Amino acid sequence: MKFAFCLFRYYPFGGLERNFLNIVNEALRQGHEVHIFAWGWSGLAPEGAQLKVLPVRGYSNHGRSLSFVRQLRSHLEAGQFDLVVGFNRMPGLDLYYCADVCFTQQAMRKHSRLYKLTPRYRTFAGFEKAVFSPDSTTEIMFLSRQTKEEYQAVYGTPEERFHELPPGINKDAIRQALAEDRRTPVRQELGIAQDGLMLVMVGSDFKRKGVSRAIHALGALPERLQVKTKLVVIGKGKEEGLKRLAETLGVGEQVVFTGPRSDVPRFLAAADALLHLAESENTGNAIVEGLIAGLPVLVTRNCGYYFHVQDARAGVVVGDPVFDQEDFNAVLSASLGNPEQLKQWGKNALAYSDQVDLYSRPQKAVLVMEKLVAGRRR
Repeated sequence: MKFAFCLFRYYPFGGLERNFLNIVNEALRQGHEVHIFAWGWSGLAPEGAQLKVLPVRGYSNHGRSLSFVRQLRSHLEAGQFDLVVGFNRMPGLDLYYCADVCFTQQAMRKHSRLYKLTPRYRTFAGFEKAVFSPDSTTEIMFLSRQTKEEYQAVYGTPEERFHELPPGINKDAIRQALAEDRRTPVRQELGIAQDGLMLVMVGSDFKRKGVSRAIHALGALPERLQVKTKLVVIGKGKEEGLKRLAETLGVGEQVVFTGPRSDVPRFLAAADALLHLAESENTGNAIVEGLIAGLPVLVTRNCGYYFHVQDARAGVVVGDPVFDQEDFNAVLSASLGNPEQLKQWGKNALAYSDQVDLYSRPQKAVLVMEKLVAGRRR
């Protein structure tokens, strides 16, 4: 089968991009022909796929995205593809990989009604409607049930157009790091004593991921816990304001930003708990990665994968219905002050991740694609 995979920009360390690459590689492994269209690309193209970076115009993200969509049309018509798969919302898709929360709903929560008049809103809201409108024929692969329900509440998208995918985490990479006892060398690199406490956060866009919430909680810990606790933040984001916040709260030496890393499992193997305190998050792969590594996880309720922590009995879900900083400060203090509880949560996490499918997303995604093409041919 001949597939066109479309996304705006590719960046090697993003969660969406990692999943995109895994699905591309799985399609190639199964012998399909894969063409990729993007307007921005960093890093190497997947071996075996044909990459086309379109020369877009515009000074804003929405302007470049609109230029991309307009150019893409002619390439798709000329390519005669069996299926057009999008990893960003845009018109002209046969199948959409839904990794984002509902744009129009978020916009109304964060902005006034005047925001609807802006070119950015009109562009991205129009793209979203082209995918989720009841009149659209685009099928949707979804990752989070609560996000699916949000889209249906806004657009009334029919149930039969949705196809659920499990997480797609590389279990072997994480468990190998555990088996190789990475704890001591990583902690030495970071200056953390063996009896110290290492908290880890993984993900780019630090504001949305809630890094400031973690820093505030670190600053509010009792001194006996604070002096032995270090927060390690892995990913790409604006660090300077957060470093100033940590200094102001007296924990400047306790917060480490590593930048993007390709060896995240090493840090999971060395950590004592994972925090994922996002303001909004469709899924949160880091949550599941933490569970597979046997880490207690403290997570906000509005992350799509919060229920895995709940079902595993491997941590605490906070922010239901809304996040309260003082409540989380108390939760973090109580959790770190109870080593036996942390140990039990870790055991529960390992057991859960051995029993539940947290791994087969690429295989299931390609299966959905194949079934759609086969149905059309029939």
